[in-house]
Amino acid sequence: MRIGLVGTGRIGTFHTAVLARHPGVTSLVVADADPARAAEAAEAARRAGAAHRTGPSVEAARSVDELFASGPDAVVIASATSAHAELIGRTARAGLPAFCEKPVALDLAGTRAALAATAAAGTALQLGFMRRFDAGYTAARDAVRTGLLGRLHTVRAVTSDPAPPPVGYLPLSGGLYRDCLVHDFDALRWVTGREVVEVYATGSDAGPPMFREAGDVSTAAAVLTLDDGTLATATATRRNGAGYDVRMELAGEKDQWVVGLDGRTPLTSAEPVGPPPPADPWPGFLERFGPAYEAELDAFVALARDGGGGGAVNPCDGYEALAALRIAEACERSRREHRPVRLDEVPGAGDGAAP
Repeated sequence: MRIGLVGTGRIGTFHTAVLARHPGVTSLVVADADPARAAEAAEAARRAGAAHRTGPSVEAARSVDELFASGPDAVVIASATSAHAELIGRTARAGLPAFCEKPVALDLAGTRAALAATAAAGTALQLGFMRRFDAGYTAARDAVRTGLLGRLHTVRAVTSDPAPPPVGYLPLSGGLYRDCLVHDFDALRWVTGREVVEVYATGSDAGPPMFREAGDVSTAAAVLTLDDGTLATATATRRNGAGYDVRMELAGEKDQWVVGLDGRTPLTSAEPVGPPPPADPWPGFLERFGPAYEAELDAFVALARDGGGGGAVNPCDGYEALAALRIAEACERSRREHRPVRLDEVPGAGDGAAP
């Protein structure tokens, strides 16, 4: 299978390396708005393949047009967010399956337009919510679904980045709810199998002035009510000096589980007999979720190879991304207006699952 990959920034370069050693990929062509960066990513992947004497041929296209003209069987989109919707539409019109990093678009209208283009073409679109492929989140989902925890009453989700993104990224990110907490919103729906019906959110722009200048917040908190009465909290911050911390705690009437608690979780116990702080805390998302990123691309290769024949299941289609974005939109509205916001106030109600 010949895969085209658009975007060779940090995550795109990581995806290039993963696909360059995938046994189901025979050739890989990459493109970027900066052709030199695409060439560097291709060369690094070729060197890695030569060192291991394995992997497909890897080449760099001089443009996205050249990539599409090269005849890919599927396309991976890891470009800047502003280009996602257009590339999804273009891939769909070419009759090709697409994998796209979240989000589809930064607004609901753009998201629905891209999903409509995919539906009209009858092609597959898989979104990159990698936590669905993490061993801990998968085990927690099974524990909830099998009743191991009993009636679930409380969920606590935490995402803490060790350092802010570049200043220039903030105005383009969509804000902390859409860019960061959207992962927690998707994981909350996926693990519990429930829908969010109401949110109350707030945020703080304390810290470096770049957050205020971008109209964003550096720390956010939301209380979410699920459709069965379960209460959830989701918090995020752009600056957590201890390291990269992503956890989900699930409390039920029978038991309580936590995702993301291991020997590298950047936590220090205040108890005299508590565990010591980790010697090697998680430094970032690629290290923490590396195996999950690989697993989601493996699922996409299987989906693309299947060609809609019914054998492979799409683990996260575009409508799942729309559902998570609607929660993020509700939180942003709640923060601005200082009030609870019901999800049925946000356009797109009923679009949380494929029609």
